[in-house]
Amino acid sequence: MVDFSLSDTERDIRDWVRNFVQRELVPLEPEVLRRERAGQRGLTRDELRELQDKAKQSGFWGVQTPEEYGGMGLSAVLTALIEIELGRTFVPFRFGGYADNILYYANEEQKQRYLLPTIEGTRKSCFAITEPGAGSDARNLRTTAVQDGDEWVINGEKTFITGGIDADFAMVFAVTDRANGGVTCFLADRDMGWKSEPIDIMGPLERQPAALVFDNVRVPASNVLGEVGKGFALAMQWIGRGRYLLPAHALGACERLVEMGMDYAKTRETFGKPIAERQAIQWMIADSAVEIEALRWLVLQAAWQVDQGLDSRHAQSIAKLFGATRAGEIVDRVLQMHGGMGYTKELPVERWYRDLRLLRIFEGTDEIQRRTVARNLLKGHASISGVLG
Repeated sequence: MVDFSLSDTERDIRDWVRNFVQRELVPLEPEVLRRERAGQRGLTRDELRELQDKAKQSGFWGVQTPEEYGGMGLSAVLTALIEIELGRTFVPFRFGGYADNILYYANEEQKQRYLLPTIEGTRKSCFAITEPGAGSDARNLRTTAVQDGDEWVINGEKTFITGGIDADFAMVFAVTDRANGGVTCFLADRDMGWKSEPIDIMGPLERQPAALVFDNVRVPASNVLGEVGKGFALAMQWIGRGRYLLPAHALGACERLVEMGMDYAKTRETFGKPIAERQAIQWMIADSAVEIEALRWLVLQAAWQVDQGLDSRHAQSIAKLFGATRAGEIVDRVLQMHGGMGYTKELPVERWYRDLRLLRIFEGTDEIQRRTVARNLLKGHASISGVLG
């Protein structure tokens, strides 16, 4: 027997987040839109922290952070359910108490200086691997690190680094052994000399990435994260840490968008009838509902595989590929339902349109996901019959 129902705990946590979003975040949407139209951040850092502290009072802190570090240590399925609910608003909120997964590979001294302050929110990190000539092809890095006594000297440029504007330290990946493909991860504080410049994008300021420049930046040998020459494995763990969460967030947005589209279709009249009675609109709604339901199970199945300790990379790639492409189609339909109003900045549809477009590029392009899925099947690492075999 296959049971698709949520447990009482899963339902309670999902409902708490749903109520938090509706009570605390949705009322902020008009002001967030106004600020973004004025070229400002949707939420100030202080406002974000205030909301995070409010959630913390109810125990929501460090959703996936292990309990030994003060977090909730929730399962992948529960985290996906939470991300779906957060996706139902464009207010740029995330729960506090989080640190990059690879920081847990830090030694005890590094944990005190980097991991724990990041979880507490007093330090901010960024993951610096992408370069102008090394995006999807992460093995083509040009940034180098040369050892000089007890220090490493880093030279190179990183681009499209999320959080690079605000970060006070970077997890920067550099080639340390070109002949053998050795890449090493360094914990580089901003005051060690690297600089960042913002990159203008079509999305909100909260997503604005940065270009990072390392010009003879000296990093102590004690700041190597993990082992020298073993950084590429760390990088792949960061990239694949929770790929299912990106389509989970998009799923929540699609649910909300289609609800908005249906509400509008019931009141907008053409030729004496609500457009909801027009077959063209009905088919848009029906197609979107089918795709949303399919995405829901792809996301939850990928998360379930994570919880079962299975190799979930194939399932996560499928979920991300399907979620990225279908989210773009769904938001496009909803914009079309709204006609000219959907194209204006008065409604949030165009804002979601711009934001969801990033999903087809961010943390693995559509093309990379297709390559991964196809290679897994062709090499026999995965079956076309899926998890049931």
